[in-house]
Amino acid sequence: MKLGVSMYSYVTEVQAGRMDIVSFIHEAKRIGADGVELLDFFYKDVESDRAAAMSALAKTGLPVGVFSVAQNFAKPTSEEREVHLKKILFGVDEAVKYGAKVVRVFAGDVPADASFGFEEARGWIIDGLVAGADYAQSKGIRLALENHGKLAGRSDQVAGIIADVRARCGHDALGANPDTGNFQLVGQQSHDAIREVASLAYMVHFKDFAQGEGEGRVYRSLDGTPFIGTVIGEGDVDLDACVQALRSAGFDGWVNLEYEGDLPDCKKAVEASLNNARRYLDSVGIA
Repeated sequence: MKLGVSMYSYVTEVQAGRMDIVSFIHEAKRIGADGVELLDFFYKDVESDRAAAMSALAKTGLPVGVFSVAQNFAKPTSEEREVHLKKILFGVDEAVKYGAKVVRVFAGDVPADASFGFEEARGWIIDGLVAGADYAQSKGIRLALENHGKLAGRSDQVAGIIADVRARCGHDALGANPDTGNFQLVGQQSHDAIREVASLAYMVHFKDFAQGEGEGRVYRSLDGTPFIGTVIGEGDVDLDACVQALRSAGFDGWVNLEYEGDLPDCKKAVEASLNNARRYLDSVGIA
């Protein structure tokens, strides 16, 4: 098992113009990450950004363990859903170019007008992920469905979607990306939820949240409870129990740090999080 870092951990640095893909890769090397997770979200010019990333990866010797896309199949028209399917196809092609074996995907999220819910969107999600998984299978890539958002964020929903997609496809190209923080937003204790999906996991997002409000990003759960991102080990998530659940399930993929806090010195927060995350993994002998 290897400990990587998602570029999303530095989203505030990128948005402030202080970091790009190349400087992210070099920062990941400096703090001791085993590899990086790249996202379509950060591309400005695909061809030039990819070439620059490839050069930085060669210089640092870091691999891309995961390439992530952020698509949403909770869309009422087939034309909209086709646009989002193409994001998965793009992600798979990028993973092949980088030598990554996993692409992180989403299901969908609640529409702004709350005009439909999970049951209405579930069929659209299944159809989209079947098409995406079939393409991934043809390229030797696995898709990892994250418990993201409030539409399909519970472990039972994630497991159910994976089961139905696998039944339709006849293969296991779709698995899970349990996010240790996001379960809190749908009323689940993360370690309990991870026990339900650990055997399906193809990657993990290692994140910590705490109840409360700050001056920056605030995430609200289904019941309105506010949460903020913290340095790994400084929040409310029982990360010891999370890694124990992963170990018990025999998980052997990428554990990628995803810091979502708003401390003024983001780089120090991510470095501290990576060091703390490694200690959690070391404690159960899986780092």
